[in-house]
Amino acid sequence: MSRTIRLGISTCPNDTFAFHGLLTRSVDWRGLRFEVELLDIEQLNERLLEDGFDVGKTSFHAALHLADDHVVLPSGSALGFGVGPLLLSAAPGSRPTNAGQLTLCPGRLTTAALLFALFHPNTTPVEHVVFSEIMPRLEAGRADFGVCIHEGRFTWPDRGLGLVEDLGSRWEQATGCPLPLGGIVASSRLPGETIATVQQVIHDSLRFALADRQAALPTMRRYAQEFDDRVLMQHVDLYVNEWTLDLGVEGVRALEELSVRASAIGLGTGCRLRIFS
Repeated sequence: MSRTIRLGISTCPNDTFAFHGLLTRSVDWRGLRFEVELLDIEQLNERLLEDGFDVGKTSFHAALHLADDHVVLPSGSALGFGVGPLLLSAAPGSRPTNAGQLTLCPGRLTTAALLFALFHPNTTPVEHVVFSEIMPRLEAGRADFGVCIHEGRFTWPDRGLGLVEDLGSRWEQATGCPLPLGGIVASSRLPGETIATVQQVIHDSLRFALADRQAALPTMRRYAQEFDDRVLMQHVDLYVNEWTLDLGVEGVRALEELSVRASAIGLGTGCRLRIFS
C-alpha cells in the first residue's frame, strides 16, 4: 500500500505553477499518494505549526519556528533578487512613524511581517489580515500602510496607492543575499527515503511546468486572485528561478542570514534551518 502524504501549498501563482504537474498527475508520484490542500500562506503556516501536514509550503519566518522537527527541501522555494514584498501607503508620500497609524501585514508568521519588523521596528501598530484584504482596506482609508505580497505587487499602481519602500531591495542592500520568502518543509518524522521521494516528485513537477509554461495557466487561473494571464506569468517570472529548482550554496547562505537576523530581534526560535540532503 502506498504512503499518503498530506501536502499543503499556497494559492499563489508560483506554487500552482510549480505544482501543476503534481496536481494534474502529469508527473509520476513515484509510489506515493498525495492529499493536497491549497490555502493562504498564513493558513499554511498555522496548520504546519499544528502538525496538519506532512509536507507544506511555509514562510521562512514560520520555518524558523518549525526548525526543531522539520527540514527544508531543496526544491520549491521562493527566493531571489527583486522579489520582495512592498510597503504601500494609503496616502502617497507618507511613512510609518507613530502609534496613531496602522500597518496591515499578511500574517504574523509571514516573511513579509518579519521584514517589516526588521526594517521598521517600533513604528506603528500592526494588524494581520488575509493578504487579499490589504489593498482594499488601504483604498478605503481603513489603514495607513500595508505590506503587499502576491499578485498585488504588480497591480498596486492602478489602485492609487503610494510606495513607501521595496522591503526586498532593503534586504538585498543590507545582506547582499537573495531574499528568502518561503519554501517547502517536510516533517522529520517521515522516513528519509520518503522525504527524498517527495523532493524528487516536486523537482519533477517544477521541470514539467518549466518545459511548457503556458500549459500550467489553467491550474494557475483556478486559484488566482488576479485573472490576467500576463500578471500571472509575471509572477512566475519573478518567483520561479534557479533557486526554486535547487537552493544551492547562495540559497542556504540566505536562510542562515535570515535565521541570524530574526534571532537578533527575538523573532524565531534561534534554531538554524536544516536543508534536507
